Amino acid sequence: MNIHSFIDIGRWQGKAFFGGWRATEGGLLDVADPATDAVLASIGLAGPADVAAAAAEARVAQPAWAAKLPAERAAILNKAADLLERNAEELIGWIMRESGSIQPKAGIEIEHGAGFLRHAAAAAIEPHGLMLPSMDAGRRNFARRVPHGVVGVISPFNFPLVLSVRAIAAALATGNVVVHKPDPRTPISGGIIIARIFEEAGLPDGVLHVLPGGAAAGEAMCADPNIAMISFTGSAAGGSKVGEIAGRHLKKVQLELGGKNALIILDDADVAVAASNAAWGAFLHQGQICMSTGLVLAHESIVGEIATQLAAKAAHLPAGDPSTGKVALGPIISDAQVGKIQAIVDEAVEKGAQLLAGGKPNGRFYPATVLAGVRPGMRAFEEEIFGPVACVASFASDDEAVGLANLSDPGLAAGRISASVGRAQAVGDRLMVGHLHINDQTVNGGPYAPFGGRGRSGNGSRVSGPAIWEEFTQWVWVSIKDQATPYPF
Repeated sequence: MNIHSFIDIGRWQGKAFFGGWRATEGGLLDVADPATDAVLASIGLAGPADVAAAAAEARVAQPAWAAKLPAERAAILNKAADLLERNAEELIGWIMRESGSIQPKAGIEIEHGAGFLRHAAAAAIEPHGLMLPSMDAGRRNFARRVPHGVVGVISPFNFPLVLSVRAIAAALATGNVVVHKPDPRTPISGGIIIARIFEEAGLPDGVLHVLPGGAAAGEAMCADPNIAMISFTGSAAGGSKVGEIAGRHLKKVQLELGGKNALIILDDADVAVAASNAAWGAFLHQGQICMSTGLVLAHESIVGEIATQLAAKAAHLPAGDPSTGKVALGPIISDAQVGKIQAIVDEAVEKGAQLLAGGKPNGRFYPATVLAGVRPGMRAFEEEIFGPVACVASFASDDEAVGLANLSDPGLAAGRISASVGRAQAVGDRLMVGHLHINDQTVNGGPYAPFGGRGRSGNGSRVSGPAIWEEFTQWVWVSIKDQATPYPF
């Protein structure tokens, strides 16, 4: 493999990034291409001892980083964004091979990753305090936002670069330092790339630690006394575990979890446009996105046309090795996940759903699949599948559409498509979700929006946009008297 000097595999092969590149107590882990099983590299696998060492070093480094002028922090973040963009061609190749992404999706990660870095840089120089009224003459009151200290970031495999860098950048911009655990299936895209751009951007030693690891490392982060906050992106089951452990140790927790996201297509919608939206939302990156369109709710007068057009689109989306440049869908991340997808599809068919396209994997390559006649009581209706399966259900009225969409415990994203923006907005305002998209599908994101969900999609917290200062800092109240005065006691 021809490796560009920026990634410099010899620098980090068999190591992790904490206090420089060094070996870990957890041993080595081979990183494989999910499409071919070819080993791409080996990295240092972090264990609890590595987490403890990194967290202790991070706590020592944090005061000096917080004391830097906001413009100095912003300059480093902007330089990291420049490096990400400048080395895009090489980095896109790593993202494709490691996460099973097609080239356009990998390119989105670079584009959005740089966007998150630049937005965090801008946030670093925003005002972060306010004057308060006083009830005492001669006393001045103000409140200011201060960093938590050490922030632990735990990120998933599906958008490994973006879902890591958005929290890391926000934490650094606001004066925190970071201990980051990328998913061990995507430690290069979710960790090594980020360590390299910040290393080259001049981030001081000890401010960022990148420790690929499994559940033991994650649990150690949630319990470590030197880590004040955990930012977690992943499954609801994983988020519940993180929240439980971190809560016992009184840490702040920011959880961004999955969703069973509904796209509601009203009876006045353009059927062809609506089907296009549904296909993109359901099939992009093999459906392995927290905002994927998990449920297509179409009015009964057009549901048959929607399902038919979705099936036609699915049939023209080949699945295979992204490195060939000839596929629309890459591999599912693991054999176990393929098994979960298949079980949900089989159960739906057994309970009366119609399989209109796909439904049978070829190894880790799962074809774009369409299930029509999906209804409550089926796993396909109720569970996040994390695979390329469009689940189509019908409704007879706007009220029924709202009721069906709100049956889901997760509340992340929803889309509505209608010729009437006002009608779509009225429906959307009744949905229990964190993102509402009028005349669009559910897969939307970016550095300027406060991203998060309700219900089992999170704990009401947000990352990015105006939520940066809210989530990654806390208030300190300061009162000032020109001189001390006596009290009656």
